[in-house]
Amino acid sequence: MKAKTGKKVLIVGGGIGGLAASLSLARQGFEVALFEQTPEINETGAGIQLSPNCTRVLFDVGLESALRPVAFLPEGGEMRDWKSGRVIAQSKLGSSAIHEYGFPYYHVHRADLIGLLENAAREHDSIEVVPDTRVTEFDQQPDGVTITTAAKETCRGHMLIGADGIHSMVRAQLFGAEAPVFTGNVAWRALVPVARLPRDLIRPMATVWWGPGGHFVHYYVRGGELLNCVCVTEKQGWQVESWTERGDYSELKADFAGWHPDIQELIDQTDRDSLFKWALFDRRPMSSWGRGRVTLLGDACHPTLPFMAQGAAMAIEDGAVLARCLNGTGTIDANLKQYEALRRQRTAGVQSGSRRNAKVFHLRGIKARLRNLAAARASGGAMERLFRYNALTAHQEI
Repeated sequence: MKAKTGKKVLIVGGGIGGLAASLSLARQGFEVALFEQTPEINETGAGIQLSPNCTRVLFDVGLESALRPVAFLPEGGEMRDWKSGRVIAQSKLGSSAIHEYGFPYYHVHRADLIGLLENAAREHDSIEVVPDTRVTEFDQQPDGVTITTAAKETCRGHMLIGADGIHSMVRAQLFGAEAPVFTGNVAWRALVPVARLPRDLIRPMATVWWGPGGHFVHYYVRGGELLNCVCVTEKQGWQVESWTERGDYSELKADFAGWHPDIQELIDQTDRDSLFKWALFDRRPMSSWGRGRVTLLGDACHPTLPFMAQGAAMAIEDGAVLARCLNGTGTIDANLKQYEALRRQRTAGVQSGSRRNAKVFHLRGIKARLRNLAAARASGGAMERLFRYNALTAHQEI
């Protein structure tokens, strides 16, 4: 823990990125006020994959012992054929990942992760969590930033971080409204109680089934009690970008008709109350994230399609790099620019890779067969470089 800096950071948004950033900033000696518009900080999503590049950060802010009981440690990752079930390619995780990268690859329920982050933030004497408060605007002065809430209350800090997601108010005030582009993909997410499934039906892996015009992902969460499923299909005519839009079982069943019997079993055993769907929109990397004493973090500046399992990891990394840059010797403006310079290329690369995977996963015919051959021979070097990234020392690069 660093000595107190005497500086106050305002954060808008109490999701994974905002909470993780508050913990990293407090660890570097900053006072933090975090504003969340919902009455209770919660997470409507289901599962999330935490690769070593972000568990490194979560362990650094003190969540190692709290994560272990709620996390699932997968033995590996695998790609399978949508119809035959044949394993196309696989990689080692589990103890191999810990040995290789120094930190684990975890699967967790998003609500569990949010709960751990919020508890840690509320228990920290340098962090004030302010729920049920919608920030509507900010005013930047030469020596600070003042935010205004919907209730016309104000709060002043030395700097402002917009961690308020894909519909960011902070980004809109900085750069204007943004028009995202529909990708032609709709994603389903669901939870399956493992007790409903035949024993040993699902291996302890992060599994992706590749098929024509769609793919199906599943992995264990909550210590193996639940199976998280993310099911993506190409379709038009429905473009609601919401994590809370309910989905219909019969539509999901029709979208994956003809897929392997294991997929049919998972769909049939889905908890119908946990079935949601959302349209996937793409946004190009931003050329700038901030101005003066205001900047962005996570989905507010680099929303990522869910095809590399790195969206939350990038936000968690952001907070660690931001905190260390702000603790540098330069001015606040200069330190925020350093943070942006260190993060833009990496996050843009993940955005690009996720966009590419959206096409690769859904290939048909001869292109799919060639993809499968290439995947079987691939070394996994790109993911290794991704996992080795150290957000705790990245600020030393400039």
